[in-house]
Amino acid sequence: MLALAVASLATVSWASDQDKQDTTDRLDKAAEVLHQVMGAPDKGIPEEVMNHAKCVAVVPHMIKGGFVFGAQGGRGVATCRTDHGWSAPAFFAVTGGSWGLQIGVEGVDLVMIIQNDEGMKHLLASKFQLGADASVAAGPVGRHASADTDWKMNAEILTYSRAKGVFAGITVNGADVRPDEDSMKTVYGPDVTFRSVLTGTVPPPPQAHAFLAAVRGARAEAASR
Repeated sequence: MLALAVASLATVSWASDQDKQDTTDRLDKAAEVLHQVMGAPDKGIPEEVMNHAKCVAVVPHMIKGGFVFGAQGGRGVATCRTDHGWSAPAFFAVTGGSWGLQIGVEGVDLVMIIQNDEGMKHLLASKFQLGADASVAAGPVGRHASADTDWKMNAEILTYSRAKGVFAGITVNGADVRPDEDSMKTVYGPDVTFRSVLTGTVPPPPQAHAFLAAVRGARAEAASR
């Protein structure tokens, strides 16, 4: 019995350490995605879009193959603007939906730019569906987007993908976005909510530094292209 108890504790400890490493890796990969996207000359997210953003959400390496993206998903991180800068990152999951992805893609990075208060309300909800609860459009790509105001008027959320080194706006419909409760508990404990993190009432953990720095630097990288 003692041996079983020790083994059980060791398993729980290993799982906890692994979960912490997984969330740290996700934050670091999300930061890398933003750096690579914003550093792409003439092909990144326009400066105007980043200036307009209420929240930024990134799902690194979303899928691992498939003819069409169907009942699969990925896990990401999001941060929103507050009166004191960008919030601590909240962890979320994306499942299902219809995606305009290339055939045979082995991995896709997804970036979502939440443009207005209505889009932010959906993100703060316990669950919402892209294209149904929140209007979604493929985001403009390039140095500037001010000449075309449709991206401001027609969608609460702009979506982008990066696959095989190619970055572009992507059409997304029907995917569910919900809090990743397990990752939230791993990083913040059982009593911290998704909403409280994104509204800025919770300080960011140390492992979020690279991701938040990438979000803060995205505007400068866009302007320097």
